[in-house]
Amino acid sequence: MAELITTLGRLRRDQTGLILPHEHVFVDLGPIEAHSYRHADVDDVIRVMRAPIEDAKAAGVSVLVECTPEGVGRRVDIDKAVSVATHLPIVVPTGIYREPFVPEWAHDMSEEDLRDWMLAELNDEVMGAGIPAAWIKVSAGDDGITSCESKILRAAAQAGHETNAAIGSHTIRGRVVRDQLDIIESQGYRASRFIWIHTHAEPDFALHLEMLQRGAWIEYDAIGSESFTDQVFVDLIMRVLDAGYGHKLLLSQDRGWYDPSKPGGGEVKPYTYLSKHFLPKLREAGVDEATITQLTQDNPYNVYAR
Repeated sequence: MAELITTLGRLRRDQTGLILPHEHVFVDLGPIEAHSYRHADVDDVIRVMRAPIEDAKAAGVSVLVECTPEGVGRRVDIDKAVSVATHLPIVVPTGIYREPFVPEWAHDMSEEDLRDWMLAELNDEVMGAGIPAAWIKVSAGDDGITSCESKILRAAAQAGHETNAAIGSHTIRGRVVRDQLDIIESQGYRASRFIWIHTHAEPDFALHLEMLQRGAWIEYDAIGSESFTDQVFVDLIMRVLDAGYGHKLLLSQDRGWYDPSKPGGGEVKPYTYLSKHFLPKLREAGVDEATITQLTQDNPYNVYAR
């Protein structure tokens, strides 16, 4: 039976409700060389993040997926501490962000060593936190996947093949996703276990459909942002549903988060926009409750569970 691996243990589908598949609890977006994440105060993170997480739970959120990989301040010990303090299960990744954020140790490691590192985090524990990672987070630049990013992705595909872990990639351009799927399949893994994160940022909807047709998941995850109106997302979602791919679509907000490079962790954006503001607009557009359950509960569980 597939189960969702979280900071609070493994969960069956009947133990989960609404799942936010792309959010952040903790991420360091400051200068790389400052390494602010290493000096973060765990108690301060809990203090700042407690209220937005309690609000999310009150709005129906049952699980949150943390999308911070190596390279931008991953601290699974902090994720777990926040999870335990708030009683909200959090799904954490292994994996590495794109250049120029790839750590030197990852540049130096071989493909095989990177695979084994990911496997250890997926099968045993991640960052000494006493829990396994549930999935693999990677990335690629807009101009094409670099040799180092390709090495990381090949290692991820091999680790995914052995564990059935999903691979999610921060990738803006659809043509780059095309190359990523080729790489994954060349390593014996399946496009059906790949999530194209930030699909909404690709203006060519034909590329959304192309990746869906290849079996990949797509994710519209800036809902509630200043860059895209709600109507843009409603229109995109309706086009995906009309094309028959509602079972491969993820919705989220890319919100939160405590940033240790900013005083007091910076401005935390609430996790409640999807539940409180956006889903009512989907209902007004004619999306029925069964489809909303599929989009916000079944789909994220199905892709992240293993």
